[in-house]
Amino acid sequence: MAASGEVHPQGVAVIIVNYNAGALLGRCLDALGRQTGHGFRTIVVDNASTDGSADGIEARFPGVEVLRPGSNLGFAAGNNLGLRSAGEVMRWIALLNPDAFPAPDWLERLLAAAEAQPQFAFFGCRMRLADAPSLLDGTGDVYHVSGTSWRRNHGVAAARGAAKPGEIFGPCAAAALYLRAALDEVGGFDERYFCYHEDVDLAFRLRLRGYRCAYVPDAVVDHVSSGIVGRRSDFATYHGQRNLVWTFVKNMPTALLWLYLPAHMAANFAAIAVCAARGQFGIALRAKRDALRALPEVLAQRCEIQARRTVGARALRAVMAHGIRPLWRRARGKV
Repeated sequence: MAASGEVHPQGVAVIIVNYNAGALLGRCLDALGRQTGHGFRTIVVDNASTDGSADGIEARFPGVEVLRPGSNLGFAAGNNLGLRSAGEVMRWIALLNPDAFPAPDWLERLLAAAEAQPQFAFFGCRMRLADAPSLLDGTGDVYHVSGTSWRRNHGVAAARGAAKPGEIFGPCAAAALYLRAALDEVGGFDERYFCYHEDVDLAFRLRLRGYRCAYVPDAVVDHVSSGIVGRRSDFATYHGQRNLVWTFVKNMPTALLWLYLPAHMAANFAAIAVCAARGQFGIALRAKRDALRALPEVLAQRCEIQARRTVGARALRAVMAHGIRPLWRRARGKV
């Protein structure tokens, strides 16, 4: 693990946003310490954890930098803070959740793929479930034209799930690699999101500017998967349901937005129904209400984003899922 301030010729920084990750953070940093190949810089952004997870990190892991903003900035703003701290000399930015434990050659494999495939600017990896590594946690994010997104191959047997490299819509930011210049061009994460769906939004904005994403199957991470806040917690449900509306409204090209607006509305009603069945009807309604209340600001963002778009609607649609079949397969757990 490279010491603070030491810069590898390729310039790589690994950013970890921590919030009450407990012992998971130490396990993550242990795994990073066993990385092979390139040197890199490690930056931990601690969002005012109260569980002591970030205490003594500098002493236990020499060379790791810890930023303490003094409040919980959320995943989006926390990563942006780490990005600013990394400095412009860093050509590549790797993001890693504290509940993600990379294989020793994880970063080396990602960088090798980036060098071999310069037509791609960001990269996803093979994520296995940490407590059941025979199953996949995901192999990149799928974005459906209705505005729904999900993790490809979640729960699929690792032995048969998406072993081949290829293009994906975007990576799960729990473990991903991005070209620094591309992140700067689109302004990093949208801090309004706080967390959830922010990586899908970032991938969408990168794609609107012509950047493409590749899946690297031999870069492997074991991920606890929502091990800190819980995948179906009220917190996760609220932010996920609110932010998926903003992502669709901000980013979908005009022709596709009007074409798929009925599908988007249907997807939102379906999501509310699913949440209601889980006892989260009020949470879902509040999320949609808050999404609509912020539409004036979101539409202003949309004007700026769409004005700078360099890719046609047809090309964007080609990298999205569409039709009923993908939604049906997802509902049946065959993603």
